This record gives sequence, C-alpha cells and structure tokens, in this order.
Amino acid sequence: MSSATTAIEAGRLPAGAGARRLAWRQAEVVERMAETRRAATLVLDVPGWPCHLAGQHVDIRLTADDGYQAQRSYSIASPPEAPQLALTVERLERGEVSPWLVNEARPGDRFELRGPIGGYFAWSVPAGGPLLLIAGGSGIVPLMAMLRHRAASGEAGRAVPARLLLSSRSVADIIYREELERLGSAPGGPTIVHTVTRERPPPGWRGHARRIDAPMLAEVGFSPAVSPRVFVCGPTPMVEAAAEAAVALGHEPGRVKTERFGATGGR
Repeated sequence: MSSATTAIEAGRLPAGAGARRLAWRQAEVVERMAETRRAATLVLDVPGWPCHLAGQHVDIRLTADDGYQAQRSYSIASPPEAPQLALTVERLERGEVSPWLVNEARPGDRFELRGPIGGYFAWSVPAGGPLLLIAGGSGIVPLMAMLRHRAASGEAGRAVPARLLLSSRSVADIIYREELERLGSAPGGPTIVHTVTRERPPPGWRGHARRIDAPMLAEVGFSPAVSPRVFVCGPTPMVEAAAEAAVALGHEPGRVKTERFGATGGR
C-alpha cells in the first residue's frame, strides 16, 4: 500500500450499537471481481462479523510498511444473508486508498475493517415499501445490497414493489449491469431503468440519455400517493437534484433518504 492522506467519513450508528461492533477486525480478500474499467468487488472473510443491514457501510484502515495509516468508508454490497462480506469500490483517479483496493488487492491480502456503521440509510424487507431506489455511479452499491436482500427474502421480498433508476457515465460504466438484468427479468423482480450522461448510448438502447430530472422521476418512479420509501445515493450534485425533484413531485420529505459523497468520497 502506498502512503495516503485521507479524511475519515463519519457514519451514524444504529440504535443499540456498541463498542464491539466498532472494533477493528482483520479482513482477508477471498475473491476479486472486476465490475467495470474503474470498479471491482472484493469478497472478504471477516471472522466474527456481526449481522448488518442492507445500506450500511464499513470503515477500512490500510497500514503502509512505514506504519502510516489511512482510513476510508465504503458501502456494503452484500445482503445480510450472504456468508461473506462484499465491497464494491470505484477507483478515484487521485485517490490513495481506492486504487490499491481496485488494482492491487488480491486473494490472501489482509487489511483492517470495522462496522457495520449507519442506521439511517438502511432497509429490510419487514420495513415494506414500495421501494424507489435512485443511484448515480457507485452510489448503486448500498442500493444493490437492498435489491439482493429483497431477492434473498423469497416471496416476502417479491411482495415489496421495487424500482431502480441508475445513472452512469456510459453503458460501459454500469456497475452490476448483468446482475441487474437478471434481477429485473426474474419473476417478481424489480423494475430497472438506466440513464447515461457522458456518452451517446449504442443503437437499440432502451434507457435514457440525460441526467436525472423531475420528468424522468415522474415517468419511472411510484406515485407519491402510495408513499414509497425513497433512497438516493451518489455524488452530491446528483443526490441533491434527485431528492429535490422527488419532493417537488409530492413525495414525503421524511421518506426520502439520501447518502452522498463528494470528490473525496470513499465509494
């Protein structure tokens, strides 16, 4: 690991979380899977890992050979039902932690991890829906944990109507593209809608080709009359625009939950 200087992204603890959950643990990389040209998923073995909720995140601490330490926060990609923890990380060009995780981490590598952290931006099947998920780029990660949890919950999960609107730079930058197609085509699966913002989509593209706006949300989302649970995650400008559009369309502000990250965000 190269030396790094990074800020620690603070997170909210769920009710009743104690020091045990915030203890640093050793995580070992079991598998690495490329997702896009800039993103990869690391499957981790974390002995003693407590159960988490879909939408929560962890802190990662890397230690250089000279003892220098750097921390960063990443959303959990795996559902609570998964036997191992999974994190999907998008490489930041000027980042210090994400390039190591995406480009260099290999099975057998170890680093420190603590969590789960966060209770506000979390969802479970018993909470019900409908579920409207809005993501930009790697903001799909905690929302994917929710969709995976929904799928793993069987009939109870399928009973919760769900829709995902995912904004990506280009078709090649869509994280989890094939898995999202499988989820969307499965019986009782969620409705998946894509939009791309920086490259012209290929012929036959069925999604949108602009930034998320109120007309798009009105077309894709649920009616405010059914009071959906709305989760928005991504870069700060996108999150603010999408959340404001949702409220302007009549969605209850208290049911619109957001998680954002800026240029130095860990996700």
